[in-house]
Amino acid sequence: MKLIVTSLVAIIFVAAGSFAAIVLKSPSEASASQVEKSADDYPSDDHGDDYEKADKKKKAKKDDGHGKKATTGSNAYYKFSREFVVPIMRGGQVKSLVILHISLETDTSTSEKLFSEEPKLRDNIMTTLIGLSNDGRTLEQPTDINNYETIRSMILMNLQDSIDSGIRNVLIVDMAKQNL
Repeated sequence: MKLIVTSLVAIIFVAAGSFAAIVLKSPSEASASQVEKSADDYPSDDHGDDYEKADKKKKAKKDDGHGKKATTGSNAYYKFSREFVVPIMRGGQVKSLVILHISLETDTSTSEKLFSEEPKLRDNIMTTLIGLSNDGRTLEQPTDINNYETIRSMILMNLQDSIDSGIRNVLIVDMAKQNL
């Protein structure tokens, strides 16, 4: 009898946990699974073909103003696995730390190879950030818009020298500075 009650309690808790997981499932996971459905999953009505043709014509007419067709949907974003922690040294002592979360905007063909080159990219970015920390002004006031743009442009320039092509922009997702 004791074994049956224990088994029933375990089954009830497993069922309750499964139910709670379904109910508490984050909205982003639910919407992501709905977005993955293709247009073939839904029945089409008489107007579906007209809308698709009009949409294709609009995409074909898209122009970037320089005689080339604009490429849409070819951007990918590479997020580094860890943040960048940059010490700011003055007089041989660490005065403060700047923490940066950086992502890279790339084309889709480049984003796949960046994962294998992350150590090389991190080294390049850290070298750039250490150089900027030693200039005495850029990382001292990282929220100044000119310094912010200097950080982004220097990282982008050095990465484009390191990687053949494909990196379009450097995105500073988050930034913090802690004085010690």
